Amino acid sequence: MTIRVLIADDQDIVRTGLRMILDAQPDIEVVADAADGRTAIELARRLRPDVCLVDIRMPEHDGIEVTRQLAGPDVDDPLAVVVITTFDMDEYVHGALKAGARGFLLKDAGPELLAQAVRSAANGDALIAPSVTARLLAAFSDIGSSARSPAVEPIDPLTEREEEVLVTVARGRTNAEIADDLSISLSTVKTHLASLMNKLGARNRVELAMWAYETDRVPARPSDT
Repeated sequence: MTIRVLIADDQDIVRTGLRMILDAQPDIEVVADAADGRTAIELARRLRPDVCLVDIRMPEHDGIEVTRQLAGPDVDDPLAVVVITTFDMDEYVHGALKAGARGFLLKDAGPELLAQAVRSAANGDALIAPSVTARLLAAFSDIGSSARSPAVEPIDPLTEREEEVLVTVARGRTNAEIADDLSISLSTVKTHLASLMNKLGARNRVELAMWAYETDRVPARPSDT
Protein backbone atom coordinates (compact mmCIF):
# COMPACT_ATOMS: atom_id res chain seq x y z
CA MET A 1 0.00 0.00 0.00
CA THR A 2 1.33 3.46 -0.91
CA ILE A 3 1.92 5.81 2.03
CA ARG A 4 0.42 9.23 1.26
CA VAL A 5 2.41 12.15 2.68
CA LEU A 6 1.79 15.87 3.14
CA ILE A 7 4.84 18.14 3.51
CA ALA A 8 4.61 21.46 5.37
CA ASP A 9 7.63 23.77 5.30
CA ASP A 10 7.96 27.49 4.56
CA GLN A 11 11.15 27.07 2.48
CA ASP A 12 10.60 26.15 -1.18
CA ILE A 13 13.94 24.39 -1.51
CA VAL A 14 13.27 22.21 1.54
CA ARG A 15 9.82 21.19 0.32
CA THR A 16 11.25 20.36 -3.10
CA GLY A 17 14.06 18.31 -1.59
CA LEU A 18 11.78 16.37 0.73
CA ARG A 19 9.35 15.70 -2.11
CA MET A 20 12.12 14.39 -4.38
CA ILE A 21 13.45 12.06 -1.68
CA LEU A 22 10.06 10.67 -0.73
CA ASP A 23 8.64 10.37 -4.24
CA ALA A 24 11.72 8.31 -5.14
CA GLN A 25 10.57 5.65 -2.66
CA PRO A 26 8.46 2.88 -4.25
CA ASP A 27 5.92 2.87 -1.42
CA ILE A 28 5.63 6.61 -0.66
CA GLU A 29 3.78 9.36 -2.52
CA VAL A 30 3.70 13.07 -1.66
CA VAL A 31 0.10 14.13 -2.24
CA ALA A 32 0.44 17.81 -1.28
CA ASP A 33 2.72 20.42 0.23
CA ALA A 34 2.12 23.66 2.11
CA ALA A 35 4.22 26.73 2.85
CA ASP A 36 2.41 27.73 6.04
CA GLY A 37 0.62 26.10 8.95
CA ARG A 38 -2.89 27.22 8.11
CA THR A 39 -2.71 25.76 4.62
CA ALA A 40 -1.17 22.58 6.00
CA ILE A 41 -4.10 22.07 8.37
CA GLU A 42 -6.67 22.70 5.63
CA LEU A 43 -4.98 20.31 3.20
CA ALA A 44 -4.46 17.63 5.84
CA ARG A 45 -8.10 17.68 6.92
CA ARG A 46 -9.29 17.52 3.33
CA LEU A 47 -6.86 14.94 1.95
CA ARG A 48 -6.35 12.81 5.10
CA PRO A 49 -2.74 11.78 4.28
CA ASP A 50 -1.19 8.84 6.10
CA VAL A 51 1.64 11.02 7.40
CA CYS A 52 2.13 14.78 7.79
CA LEU A 53 5.75 15.93 7.73
CA VAL A 54 5.66 19.28 9.52
CA ASP A 55 8.34 21.94 10.01
CA ILE A 56 8.44 23.35 13.53
CA ARG A 57 8.77 26.99 12.41
CA MET A 58 6.23 28.26 9.89
CA PRO A 59 4.07 31.36 9.36
CA GLU A 60 0.36 31.46 10.16
CA HIS A 61 0.51 28.46 12.52
CA ASP A 62 3.76 26.95 13.78
CA GLY A 63 4.44 23.23 13.94
CA ILE A 64 3.14 22.93 17.49
CA GLU A 65 -0.26 24.36 16.60
CA VAL A 66 -0.45 22.31 13.40
CA THR A 67 0.35 19.18 15.38
CA ARG A 68 -2.19 20.03 18.08
CA GLN A 69 -4.96 20.57 15.56
CA LEU A 70 -4.17 17.43 13.56
CA ALA A 71 -3.04 15.00 16.25
CA GLY A 72 -3.79 16.51 19.65
CA PRO A 73 -5.65 14.78 22.50
CA ASP A 74 -8.91 16.51 21.58
CA VAL A 75 -8.82 15.32 17.94
CA ASP A 76 -11.33 12.52 17.35
CA ASP A 77 -9.52 11.03 14.35
CA PRO A 78 -5.87 12.14 14.68
CA LEU A 79 -3.38 12.08 11.83
CA ALA A 80 0.20 10.87 12.09
CA VAL A 81 2.55 13.87 12.40
CA VAL A 82 6.34 13.82 12.21
CA VAL A 83 8.08 17.06 13.19
CA ILE A 84 11.19 18.17 11.28
CA THR A 85 13.58 20.96 12.25
CA THR A 86 17.03 22.34 11.59
CA PHE A 87 18.08 22.40 15.24
CA ASP A 88 18.34 19.30 17.40
CA MET A 89 17.68 21.38 20.53
CA ASP A 90 14.84 23.49 19.17
CA GLU A 91 12.88 24.85 22.12
CA TYR A 92 9.56 24.06 20.47
CA VAL A 93 10.11 20.35 19.81
CA HIS A 94 9.11 19.20 23.28
CA GLY A 95 5.84 21.10 22.93
CA ALA A 96 5.19 19.52 19.53
CA LEU A 97 5.72 16.03 20.93
CA LYS A 98 3.41 16.85 23.82
CA ALA A 99 0.88 18.03 21.25
CA GLY A 100 0.80 14.60 19.65
CA ALA A 101 3.69 14.31 17.17
CA ARG A 102 4.82 10.73 16.58
CA GLY A 103 8.45 11.50 15.85
CA PHE A 104 11.16 14.06 15.37
CA LEU A 105 13.77 14.40 12.64
CA LEU A 106 16.53 16.77 11.71
CA LYS A 107 16.39 18.07 8.15
CA ASP A 108 19.85 16.65 7.52
CA ALA A 109 18.84 13.17 8.69
CA GLY A 110 19.31 11.72 5.22
CA PRO A 111 16.98 9.95 2.76
CA GLU A 112 17.07 6.57 4.50
CA LEU A 113 16.12 7.86 7.95
CA LEU A 114 13.50 10.19 6.46
CA ALA A 115 11.81 7.31 4.66
CA GLN A 116 12.07 5.17 7.77
CA ALA A 117 10.40 7.85 9.88
CA VAL A 118 7.53 8.15 7.41
CA ARG A 119 7.01 4.39 7.28
CA SER A 120 7.20 4.11 11.06
CA ALA A 121 4.63 6.87 11.56
CA ALA A 122 2.30 5.33 9.00
CA ASN A 123 2.51 2.00 10.84
CA GLY A 124 1.90 3.58 14.23
CA ASP A 125 5.44 2.63 15.30
CA ALA A 126 6.90 6.09 15.81
CA LEU A 127 10.57 6.65 15.14
CA ILE A 128 12.65 7.69 18.13
CA ALA A 129 16.24 7.98 16.97
CA PRO A 130 18.59 7.32 19.92
CA SER A 131 21.04 10.05 18.86
CA VAL A 132 18.38 12.72 18.44
CA THR A 133 14.93 12.30 19.93
CA ALA A 134 15.86 10.39 23.06
CA ARG A 135 18.61 12.89 23.86
CA LEU A 136 16.31 15.82 23.21
CA LEU A 137 13.53 14.40 25.36
CA ALA A 138 16.01 13.78 28.16
CA ALA A 139 17.30 17.35 27.95
CA PHE A 140 13.84 18.90 28.04
CA SER A 141 12.77 16.59 30.83
CA ASP A 142 15.78 17.75 32.84
CA ILE A 143 15.40 21.44 31.97
CA GLY A 144 11.71 21.58 32.74
CA SER A 145 11.73 19.45 35.88
CA SER A 146 11.23 22.39 38.29
CA ALA A 147 8.24 23.81 36.40
CA ARG A 148 6.68 20.54 35.33
CA SER A 149 3.88 18.80 37.20
CA PRO A 150 5.05 15.44 38.56
CA ALA A 151 4.26 12.54 36.24
CA VAL A 152 1.50 10.39 37.67
CA GLU A 153 2.26 6.75 38.38
CA PRO A 154 -0.31 4.33 36.94
CA ILE A 155 -2.95 2.80 39.22
CA ASP A 156 -1.95 -0.62 37.92
CA PRO A 157 1.83 -0.81 38.54
CA LEU A 158 4.14 -1.77 35.71
CA THR A 159 5.53 -5.28 35.75
CA GLU A 160 9.28 -5.85 35.80
CA ARG A 161 9.23 -6.79 32.10
CA GLU A 162 7.14 -3.73 31.21
CA GLU A 163 9.69 -1.56 32.99
CA GLU A 164 12.44 -3.13 30.88
CA VAL A 165 10.50 -2.61 27.65
CA LEU A 166 9.72 1.00 28.62
CA VAL A 167 13.39 1.84 29.11
CA THR A 168 14.36 0.32 25.76
CA VAL A 169 11.64 2.33 24.03
CA ALA A 170 12.91 5.52 25.66
CA ARG A 171 16.39 4.74 24.42
CA GLY A 172 15.14 4.58 20.85
CA ARG A 173 15.09 0.85 20.25
CA THR A 174 12.82 -0.62 17.57
CA ASN A 175 10.52 -3.56 18.25
CA ALA A 176 12.99 -5.95 16.63
CA GLU A 177 15.86 -4.54 18.70
CA ILE A 178 13.81 -4.78 21.90
CA ALA A 179 13.00 -8.40 21.13
CA ASP A 180 16.69 -9.13 20.60
CA ASP A 181 17.83 -7.18 23.68
CA LEU A 182 15.35 -8.88 26.00
CA SER A 183 15.32 -12.29 24.28
CA ILE A 184 11.57 -12.25 23.69
CA SER A 185 9.41 -12.53 20.57
CA LEU A 186 8.13 -9.63 18.49
CA SER A 187 4.56 -10.48 19.40
CA THR A 188 5.49 -10.34 23.09
CA VAL A 189 7.08 -6.93 22.60
CA LYS A 190 3.89 -5.66 20.97
CA THR A 191 1.82 -7.08 23.81
CA HIS A 192 3.93 -5.27 26.39
CA LEU A 193 3.77 -2.02 24.41
CA ALA A 194 0.00 -2.23 24.21
CA SER A 195 -0.18 -2.84 27.96
CA LEU A 196 2.15 0.10 28.66
CA MET A 197 0.10 2.46 26.52
CA ASN A 198 -3.08 1.32 28.25
CA LYS A 199 -1.67 1.70 31.77
CA LEU A 200 -0.03 5.07 31.10
CA GLY A 201 -2.72 6.51 28.85
CA ALA A 202 -0.11 7.04 26.13
CA ARG A 203 -1.08 7.36 22.47
CA ASN A 204 2.26 6.35 20.99
CA ARG A 205 5.89 5.44 21.67
CA VAL A 206 6.96 9.08 21.93
CA GLU A 207 4.64 9.59 24.89
CA LEU A 208 5.96 6.40 26.49
CA ALA A 209 9.51 7.74 26.12
CA MET A 210 8.57 11.13 27.53
CA TRP A 211 6.94 9.52 30.56
CA ALA A 212 10.02 7.36 31.13
CA TYR A 213 12.25 10.46 31.17
CA GLU A 214 9.86 12.44 33.34
CA THR A 215 9.81 9.66 35.95
CA ASP A 216 13.61 9.29 35.90
CA ARG A 217 13.51 5.75 34.58
CA VAL A 218 16.39 6.52 32.20
CA PRO A 219 19.54 8.61 32.71
CA ALA A 220 19.13 12.35 32.13
CA ARG A 221 21.82 12.27 29.45
CA PRO A 222 21.80 8.93 27.63
CA SER A 223 24.76 8.20 25.39
CA ASP A 224 24.30 8.04 21.61
CA THR A 225 25.62 4.52 21.44
